[in-house]
Amino acid sequence: MRALVVVNPAATTTSAKMRDVLVGALASELKLDIVETAHRGHARELGREAVADGMDVVVSVGGDGTVNEVVNGLLTDGPAPHLPVLAVVPGGSTNVFSRALGRSRDPVEATAEILASLRAGRTRLVSLGTASATGTSTAPVSGVRPEHAAAVATADAGAHQDWTDPRWFVFTAGLGFDAEVLARVEARRAAGRRSTGALYVKEATTAFLVGRERRRPAVTLQLPGHPDLEELFLCLVSNVSPWTYLGARPVNPSPEASFDTGLDVFALGRMGPLRMLHTLRQALSREPDARGRGVHRWHDLEELSLTAVRPQGWQVDGDHLGTAIGLRLRHVPGALRVVS
Repeated sequence: MRALVVVNPAATTTSAKMRDVLVGALASELKLDIVETAHRGHARELGREAVADGMDVVVSVGGDGTVNEVVNGLLTDGPAPHLPVLAVVPGGSTNVFSRALGRSRDPVEATAEILASLRAGRTRLVSLGTASATGTSTAPVSGVRPEHAAAVATADAGAHQDWTDPRWFVFTAGLGFDAEVLARVEARRAAGRRSTGALYVKEATTAFLVGRERRRPAVTLQLPGHPDLEELFLCLVSNVSPWTYLGARPVNPSPEASFDTGLDVFALGRMGPLRMLHTLRQALSREPDARGRGVHRWHDLEELSLTAVRPQGWQVDGDHLGTAIGLRLRHVPGALRVVS
């Protein structure tokens, strides 16, 4: 069985020595080609090449960002029966997709689980989502004066009114507050900070308390057959549950989300700090069921659209992609076969 192993050498929770151990274990049972990613988008290129080369398996060794790129490469021409099977060895800080597949958080144990599944032929088809954006800008949103960033994003939105090609996501996409938090975290990481749950909490708290988005919500949710829902500052689209983790603790705003159903949406309207804290506690509880004024949830959707009256950050699978004024999101059942 031929396998391409895509290794992200910058993955936060695997050392070079550990990656050598993982590759050695895989090589004991698979005929391997091993490539380390060298730049953003490289894993996507490798996924596309794996399809062209007729690989049987692609193993992603890295975090959710690496998985997203590999998946987008594998699905360049859309779902098909002949595509390589995807296996994921967790190497990032949260590893949402890997954990949703039931993989161990430990990379060595996860590798052993993958090999056992391959020997037993245990694979499954999973549903995924696609996101297309309009009014996009990739101008910096941090490290520059806020008014300058807003002006550039607005100018770019007027110039880029076509819809982007659909981008696949494996567990989440969003427009608004969540993407703003990711931009803040990425700026801190670029300055040398380590990605931790505490860093995400700090940046989310700062964005909520001092940012303008929750005071002047800009996003509108559009669902077929429903009236538009306006004045949202956060809109999370989920393909799995939980949405993410703070260390070992799941953050679960859409507990019914699953690879076996359509997309779930969790949206928040204007609210103050106390109500936000109450909603967060509900999402973090052992039996999550966030409800209340300003909280909106939908389950098993085939499609939805998000629009904004001013440019908002947008993200897929925890990767900040710049700003946009609109997203179209679609559910695609049985999109890719994975090692289960």
